[in-house]
Amino acid sequence: MSLTRIIGLLLIWLISITTLSAQNASIRGIVTDVDSVAIGFAKIEILGTDHKVTTNKEGRFSIENIKPGDYTLKVSSSFYQPKELKINLSANKELSLEIELEHESKSLNDVIISSNIKPTTKLNSPIPIEVYHSNFFKSNPTPSIFEALSNINGVRPQVNCALCNTGDIHINGLEGAYTMMLIDGMPIVSGLATVYGLSGIPQSLVERVEIVKGPASTLYGSEAVGGLVNVITKSPDNAPLLSGEVFTSSWGEVNTDIATKFKISPKVESLLGLNYFNFHQRIDHNNDNFTDVALQNRLSVFNKWNIKRNKSKVFTLAGRYVYEDRFGGDLAWQPIHRGTDSVYGESIYTSRFELLGTYQLPTKEPIMLMFSLNDHNQNSVYGDMLYLGKQTIGFSQLTWDKQLGKKHNLLVGSALRYTFYDDNTPATSTADTVNPMNAPTQTYLPGIFVQDEIKFNTQNTLLLGMRYDYNSIHGNIYTPRINYKWNTKDQSDILRVSLGTGYRVANVFTEDHAALTGAREVVFLNDLNPETSYNGNINYVKNLYLGRNLFLGLDGSVFYTYFNNKIFADYETDPSKIIYDNIDGYAVSNGVSLNLDLTYRDLRLMGGATIMDVYSVENNLKERQLLTERFTATWTLNYYLRPWGVSIDYTGNLYSPMLLPTQTTDEFIDPRPAKSPWWSIQNIQITKKVNQLEIFGGVKNLLNFTPWRNLGAPLLGNTSDPFGRNTPPNSLVFDPAYVYGNNQGIRGFLGIRYAID
Repeated sequence: MSLTRIIGLLLIWLISITTLSAQNASIRGIVTDVDSVAIGFAKIEILGTDHKVTTNKEGRFSIENIKPGDYTLKVSSSFYQPKELKINLSANKELSLEIELEHESKSLNDVIISSNIKPTTKLNSPIPIEVYHSNFFKSNPTPSIFEALSNINGVRPQVNCALCNTGDIHINGLEGAYTMMLIDGMPIVSGLATVYGLSGIPQSLVERVEIVKGPASTLYGSEAVGGLVNVITKSPDNAPLLSGEVFTSSWGEVNTDIATKFKISPKVESLLGLNYFNFHQRIDHNNDNFTDVALQNRLSVFNKWNIKRNKSKVFTLAGRYVYEDRFGGDLAWQPIHRGTDSVYGESIYTSRFELLGTYQLPTKEPIMLMFSLNDHNQNSVYGDMLYLGKQTIGFSQLTWDKQLGKKHNLLVGSALRYTFYDDNTPATSTADTVNPMNAPTQTYLPGIFVQDEIKFNTQNTLLLGMRYDYNSIHGNIYTPRINYKWNTKDQSDILRVSLGTGYRVANVFTEDHAALTGAREVVFLNDLNPETSYNGNINYVKNLYLGRNLFLGLDGSVFYTYFNNKIFADYETDPSKIIYDNIDGYAVSNGVSLNLDLTYRDLRLMGGATIMDVYSVENNLKERQLLTERFTATWTLNYYLRPWGVSIDYTGNLYSPMLLPTQTTDEFIDPRPAKSPWWSIQNIQITKKVNQLEIFGGVKNLLNFTPWRNLGAPLLGNTSDPFGRNTPPNSLVFDPAYVYGNNQGIRGFLGIRYAID
């Protein structure tokens, strides 16, 4: 080929490229808030394309070489509500945009599902629901959702064992067994998972958390006595193409999250997530020769599928597998000592599988099928005590949502829950000593429910509901519910009143870790009858718009729960025993709480306080509930230095003294205090954003609080004789149940996040 021809072809190619480029469009613009303050580092993307940019410090951006056509432009930034704009781009034209974002507190229309199972908005829900998005939990990064809930007012993760650090979730002072844990609206975290499975839910998978405090039994069944926590996982639709997060602490903890989404076809997309947490340092700062914090080696794999169907019918399917190896005990303990009486250790192997999905039937009427299946296997030793547990729960629910006229919205449903449980404890024992797991319990719980949401007008809504369940062991269960909502026309003032009942069947060995750990003997005085309760809640919300960039939200509640039968664990009559029995009287949990949400430009404060009294009355004698504070406060303060892309987070909580399970009797005085002190866990974090990369670090537990510090006696009791062989009567025995908070002291942490959209 001649040189002249080569030059000619090159000229033709350059001309064609120039011509094509000239036919493309471009966008230039600026992003500000409602006070015309520039928003730097905002993310700009043209949906359905690869065009993605970030604004500079002055809030300006530009996108070149865009094919002409109709598009949707999405703008998002921390502290602001995302905004989508429909745009039309013409060839050889530059589109100029001025985009104004509102602070996220000014939009109270969060989409929620915990109110009516179906999607609705927070403002329109007649049930008071609190919503916390993933950014809230990033202000204090933790390896699991269990720890992340510690900064929510009225919700407290309770550590129940000073050695293996298992725990449960308290709501308004009620113990963890009264809290229903949901994942994507499915009640799959219960029984064994209530104690051992909560730490296996990685925070990175969470899109938002919805919390209902008080009665929720009509829609979600009898376990939701104290309230529910609904963990909504991320969807393949809104997840980044690839994301990762790694952080470590000065104590040697390492948490790793990796997630990616992919498409099998234009109608089938999937999200795959992997979480790995490892902590293997045997730390003993209190010098009792036992670990201060349990060693953990945990792997969690999550996969969620979204299948797009005709007429936007819903079909999602998700699965999760969790494996955890957890140990706490004597520093000299090794796996060879597992289950022996030579060196004390608590070793817990957890293997758990979950499957859940939602399928909208191909019918004209909106009929939804929800289903879940989980299998939980527990292999644990507590010193020389072996606990083997297996639990399988299958759940399905069919709902029909029907609008009747202009005022009535009817929701009708049926549900079936199957529970298989077996262990090697007296709960399922028989005369056969060769095979200790030979008498499993199988429970069927079919139920139906109906709910009518009556909108009298734009300001008054009444919600009436009734649920009927039949427990194959305990018989009929009725759980009615009524909710009333009043609001001003602009919804700046909202009043909600809720009444309902609860019903719960207890299983001590799956719900109470104290029944297994330590040297105490478990005693049942009588058969444990199901617990019944009556609940009431009054909630008032005030939204104040004090300026274009100043918002103040106040959310106050008065709550009351009455139990006419409650199961009581007696630690005090005999220090060598835990005695379980039905209370001969009644029990009450009541109090008031207030949440505050303040936003001014790049400053946001979310805080709250709760005052409560939780007690039981038996033989005219009133007794406070153990391990329950009377006052608690939480706060999350965030300030975004936008010109530098730096965010500062200060989070914390405060708890008043609570009664502790001491061993004091008429013959013996436990040297450990019968009450905890006032205590607080506070954290600070600094995050630097560089495009799609975030670098974060800080200090956890700034005050260096631990339950053993300044105690004046061993936290674990008699650690020199953990098996109780040589401990004389009327003296301190080994007791890991004496604990009310995490034993982990001050520590620094450092991590990175990265996402590719």
